[in-house]
Amino acid sequence: MLLKEYLTKSLLNMNHYREDKKGNKLSRRQFVSTTAAFAAGLTIIPGGIISAKGRIAPSDKLNIAGIGIGGMGKRNVEALKSENIVALVDVDWKYAEKTFLVFPNAKRYYDYRKMFDDLKDSIDAVVIATADHTHAIIASQAMKMGKHVYLQKPLTHSVYESRYLTELAEKNKIVTQMGNQGNSGEGIRQLCEWIWDGVIGEITHVDTWTNRPIWPQGLERPTQVVKVPKTLNWDLFIGPAKFTPYNPIYTPWNWRGWWDFGTGALGDMACHIIDPVFKALKLKYPIAVQGSSTMINTVSAPLAEIVSYKFPARENLPKLAMPPVTVKWYDGGLLPERPEGLPEGVILGRDGGGGCLFHGTKGVLMCGVYAKDPILLPYGRMDTYQKPAPVLRRVNTSHEMDWARACKEGYDNVFANGTEPSSNFSYSGPLNEMVVMGVNAVRLQDLKRELLWDGENMKFLNISDTDQIKVVTSDKFSIIDGDPKFDTKRDTINAKAAAEEYIKHSYREGWSL
Repeated sequence: MLLKEYLTKSLLNMNHYREDKKGNKLSRRQFVSTTAAFAAGLTIIPGGIISAKGRIAPSDKLNIAGIGIGGMGKRNVEALKSENIVALVDVDWKYAEKTFLVFPNAKRYYDYRKMFDDLKDSIDAVVIATADHTHAIIASQAMKMGKHVYLQKPLTHSVYESRYLTELAEKNKIVTQMGNQGNSGEGIRQLCEWIWDGVIGEITHVDTWTNRPIWPQGLERPTQVVKVPKTLNWDLFIGPAKFTPYNPIYTPWNWRGWWDFGTGALGDMACHIIDPVFKALKLKYPIAVQGSSTMINTVSAPLAEIVSYKFPARENLPKLAMPPVTVKWYDGGLLPERPEGLPEGVILGRDGGGGCLFHGTKGVLMCGVYAKDPILLPYGRMDTYQKPAPVLRRVNTSHEMDWARACKEGYDNVFANGTEPSSNFSYSGPLNEMVVMGVNAVRLQDLKRELLWDGENMKFLNISDTDQIKVVTSDKFSIIDGDPKFDTKRDTINAKAAAEEYIKHSYREGWSL
């Protein structure tokens, strides 16, 4: 024990860069993961590593940069406050001010690229919670530098970006986590274990829904000229998107409803709500999708939509066959039919925010947002159901801290031990592909057909070179002399070219993955 204690203390007291036995430099990332893995193997943890109050030694903390810290990013970095938050990056310093105050010693930046240049040798990991359209370019740069990544949902703005990040994480051995926090919760684990136990039989249909959007959608592009606030770097906010003059309707937060920057209610919430469906039914690529919605235009997501995904049969489980399944999505106040066995007055999903209904040959299972509070229908079934023994690893800390734990233990260790973050990109990448592919189906709905999807090659199979869609650009209505006057203008767009751009974006000059 004395030798182990001596070696451990020696490791923890080394300077920022360490050398291995051959004299090769070890990066901070390699050192932290090596130290954590070594310490984890000790029978007794020396008092020099963890104090009586349970504090982690300074050299065993991650150095983390938060990028996009005005909204959800604030919650993410605060959940990691036991680590070293060394840098904070945001294009809007007024919106970010409340987070700056929480971490007064962190270096402040407008531009994540400048932060990476300055601190490339000082940070171990990044937390990214910017607008959807900048997720992939920031995360890819971080991963190429060997930094671990926590990335808010939706993982990316496009299908191709999700595939790219998934492959990059595996190639560079990056510990990753998408910010769909329900994936670390107890509800999704119970739900999966009950379904795999066969309690509701074979599942061929699932309904999912959300109460979103709760931000403006169905809007036309504003035309008024508005001065950019001094605290906002508008060009950095635009990033890889086509340049658009500033207007306060775009940011903060309202960017979710604009196609250039966000993915609407489906992109915002499906990574939470469809997550338990994807995990429990072991889904990957859909084979077909169809979207419909209220009036859609070229710049903003619709007020309400329905998307229907079809998945092929999967490999059967010991107690459960996996036949083909249809997953339907509803948002904007639209809801699926109430199932039999749900008492009058009980809200679908139980909390009003959204949820899932799994329809099986032996019954129905319902849960709320984030897979919370799963319950069998009719209600009385819960009184007699003998729940199976747990089979999934439980997470006894926050979604963020479980990722931090895995960063310290190292990529090879956690994947070998089955203790990788539960929404790492090998899982959340395909989940996000499915979500944003559905966004594309909504934008292509004027084709008026079910779209066949080749997931491996990321393309729709039944859109021809000559197919066209008409999409509203402006919709005006007035009353003149007591009569209604409609003035709706539309653009005619080549559907195949549009689909290809939605799947794999072209970026503004100067920006790339």
